[in-house]
Amino acid sequence: MATDSFKLTIHMVSSLDGIIAKKDNSVSWFETSDSYEKGVELTEQDTGEFLKTIDCYVMGARTYEHALELSKSYGWAYGDTPTIVVTHQDLPIDRTNIETYSGDLNKLVDERLKLNYTNVWLVGGAMLAKEFIRLQLANEIRLSVLPIILGDGTLFLDQIGQEQALHLKDVTAYKSGMVELWYELRKE
Repeated sequence: MATDSFKLTIHMVSSLDGIIAKKDNSVSWFETSDSYEKGVELTEQDTGEFLKTIDCYVMGARTYEHALELSKSYGWAYGDTPTIVVTHQDLPIDRTNIETYSGDLNKLVDERLKLNYTNVWLVGGAMLAKEFIRLQLANEIRLSVLPIILGDGTLFLDQIGQEQALHLKDVTAYKSGMVELWYELRKE
């Protein structure tokens, strides 16, 4: 049974110039040495408690492959939370909580996600996020902007092809210099 409290959030981490991935896929730019005195301290405990509220992750194939590569050094970032990889490829899946999906995104949301979850986070990539926005399947965007300009790489929202009204729900500046922008996507 579908729940009225269902929410699908697009979460991205980007540089100030809107880059979400460097061409070499390195993530060293995620570590910041910046310090903002008036910022909020982000503790591991707070992060852990927040992550427990997410009951499903959705990602594209490139994000999944990148997360798999990073898991060799850092562990699987998404834990035991159900994860759906949207792809037409035959990808290696070695965890029971991960599955692939190929098909209509409206059906994925209406017939699968809404029936089973309340707090779904789409965590990459850019093409998939843009398609969820175009189809008006997402409820909000949480964009974490890091204090760096990368100059080249994959842009988050280039060439989306349509105007989309937003409502700013909140802004949080962290001691690390990261700023989180939290927008609601307005349905028109």
